[in-house]
Formats: sequence, structure tokens, C-alpha cells
Amino acid sequence: MIMWIRALKAARVAAGVSQDGLAEKINWSASTIAAIETGRRKPTFKFAEEVDEVLATGGLLTELLDRAERQRTPAWFLAWRKIESEATRLRSYQLALIPGLLQTEEYARAVISAGGLHTPAKVEELVRVRMERQELLTRDNPPECIFILDESILSRPIGDHAILDRQLQHIQEVAKLPNVRIHILPTEVGAHVGLLGGFIMAALPDVDPAAYLEDVAKGHVADDEETVTLLNRKWDCLLGDAASTSASLRIIAKYRLTP
Repeated sequence: MIMWIRALKAARVAAGVSQDGLAEKINWSASTIAAIETGRRKPTFKFAEEVDEVLATGGLLTELLDRAERQRTPAWFLAWRKIESEATRLRSYQLALIPGLLQTEEYARAVISAGGLHTPAKVEELVRVRMERQELLTRDNPPECIFILDESILSRPIGDHAILDRQLQHIQEVAKLPNVRIHILPTEVGAHVGLLGGFIMAALPDVDPAAYLEDVAKGHVADDEETVTLLNRKWDCLLGDAASTSASLRIIAKYRLTP
């Protein structure tokens, strides 16, 4: 990422544009641009594309960012990572675990290290990537994010009970963001249309919506009309069965070890 930052600075300076000037041209805050140029915040593909356009770099920054991501992210996840970063609305349903965008670092580490499938170094790299993804929740112009979580997730002690408790506390905090809504699907619902697994749906500017699904080996992006229509119907059913946002927070509170 250091090389990407250098390329950004070089392109900006060559164009005679200050950080404030770039912020005005692409409608991002100057503080965000400063954070990106100092490595305190990770650039998104949307940011890279907008800078490429206003600085007339011929797509260089987007290409360099894509190369950097390919070195750090599983190949099958790259397509979704780009879609996620550009989405204006994300709807996520999960049956078995807290979704990545809501995970604490220690919860994510427990999930990724389960079974010893990755080396310790790879685990830490994947955890960093997951934490970086969460920046979209609080970035400039963040997407609307709606999460439906099966109630069983709230009692599954991933890591240990203390890690789970801190994870639930984190969800309570994230739920305060104006662009985030969290719904719990109560166990008492019984059979429902989400029992076969979770999915995420993304609304995108100027293009058709896309979805992300995972199996036991990897995830994949689906954007065909049949799949998207089916998932929209499933989402409507799940949201209809889920508790309201206020009731959901009360459900989460019941599972906390500490008040």
C-alpha cells in the first residue's frame, strides 16, 4: 500500500492539486484524503476511480489498488470487495455467525483461525483486511446497511464467552450509527427461508444490484436476474419475521454477560 500512496501523492502533485483542492473536486473530505495519504485509512476502489478521473491518470491508481488487493485478499473475494466498497445500500442476512462488517478484531481472529487452516501470519493478514472493510460504515457518504442476524448467533461462544460478550457490545455500539439497522430473527420463528445459509445484497449506482453467497469452500458474486429476484423475496420474508430494531437491541441485551 506504500507504493499506492506514493503514486497518489505523485499524481496529485504533478497535477498541481492540493489535498483541499482534490477534496473539492471529488467531494470527499480533506481529512479523509489526509488520512489515506498518511496510511491511517485505506483507499476504496470508488476513491481510486474518482481520483483517476479528476487527475487524468488513465486508471493507474485503480489498477495499482487492484494489484495490491490481489496480494492480500483471496481471489474469489476480490469481485465482492469492489462491489461492497461502491454500494449505496447493503443488506446482509447471516445464519451462523456475526457478519464480517460487524465483527470485532478478536471475534474475527477466532473465526478465521478455527481449524488451523491458515498460518498465524495469514490469519493476521485476513483479520486486517476484514477490519479495513469496516471503514465503509463510517466513511464519508457511507452506504445504508441493514443486518438480519439469526438469534442463535448471539449465544454461540466463538473464541470464548468473554469475546462473544464484547462482540455483542460492539453490535450495540454500531447500531447507534445513523446508516445502520440491526434486526434479530427470533428462534421462536422456527422454520424460515434463510435456513440454508446467509447472503448479502448490494445496491449500486447506475448498475444492476448484485449478491454475494458463500458455500463451504468459497464465496461468489451473483448478478443474474433470477438469483437476485429470489434473494429479494427471501429478504422480504426474513425481514417480516425479524424483530424491530428496538426489540432486537433488547434481545441482544439479554445475551450480554455484563449490563
